[in-house]
Parts: sequence; C-alpha cells; structure tokens
Amino acid sequence: MRRFLDAIYRVSGGIAAALILGICLLISAQILLNLGARILGPGWGGTIPSYADFAGFMLAGASFLALAYTLRMGGHIRVSLLTQKLTGRAALTAEVLCLLIALGVTGTAGWFLVSLVQESVHYGDTSSGIVPIPLWIPQTGVAIGMGLLILALLDTLVETIRTGGPVLPDSAEE
Repeated sequence: MRRFLDAIYRVSGGIAAALILGICLLISAQILLNLGARILGPGWGGTIPSYADFAGFMLAGASFLALAYTLRMGGHIRVSLLTQKLTGRAALTAEVLCLLIALGVTGTAGWFLVSLVQESVHYGDTSSGIVPIPLWIPQTGVAIGMGLLILALLDTLVETIRTGGPVLPDSAEE
C-alpha cells in the first residue's frame, strides 16, 4: 500500500510539473509570436486565443496537484519552533493535533471544491475568454489535487500514529 500511495503522489507531482512546462511553452510561443510581429512586421505575429486563460488554468491545476507530493516530501513550510523542542508523547500529540486540524481545513475546502465543480456542471459555466472553456474542466483538476492532499494528510496521520512519531521529512535542516 505504501508504494501505491507514493506512486500516486509522484504521478500527481509529475502532472503538476508537466502543467508548469506547458505554461512555459505556451507563454514562450506567445512571446515568439509577439517578437515576430515586432521584427518581421504585423503579418508575422499573432495571438494564441485565450492563452492567458489556459496558462491560469494550468497554474491552478499545477498548484493543487503538487500539494500531496510536496507534503510527503517535506516541502511544505512547517513552523517547528515549538514542536522541535517536544519529545515523546508531547511530540506525537502535537503532530497528530496539527494533522487533524489540517484534515479539517482541507476536508472543508475539498467539500466546497467538489460543490463548485457540480455547480459549474449544472449551470454550464464557461470561461469568458475568446475560447469558452467549461469551467468544470480546470476546477476538476483543482478538486482532485485537494482530494489527493486530503489522502496524503490521512496517510500521514495513520503512519504517524502507527509509528509513534512524526514521519514527514524535516525541511528545517536545509
């Protein structure tokens, strides 16, 4: 099960990285089109329709799909000023309490994100750019990313309780 969950987190992180690469390629293509228009004349330029919308949708997807992978790799900023001084039962209690609070917050956000996707499907919401994109498409990526973060937090909570101590890598040493 551990390998399966880690694979899910890696795939999600890989998709997030691919979306960031997609943003770079899309914006670079638009820059080249703008540059062509300036150097070679207006006939050589152009605009990629709704490129800013597409870049924004990819950024939202990348940001949320990277959350679970980042958590499990110890990449999230954690304020450990107090918890690093705790030992034994107190450290375990603090870690479990923090994970439970995080689960409550992300669970609530996940619930509302799924509701937002359902509402967008129900009303047929589309983006307002040149290319109308059904909003449920980018919103689904965000909701999936939040769902994976909830899974990663739950996984971390279970593993923390099972091992009797914090399991996330400490990024404070960097």
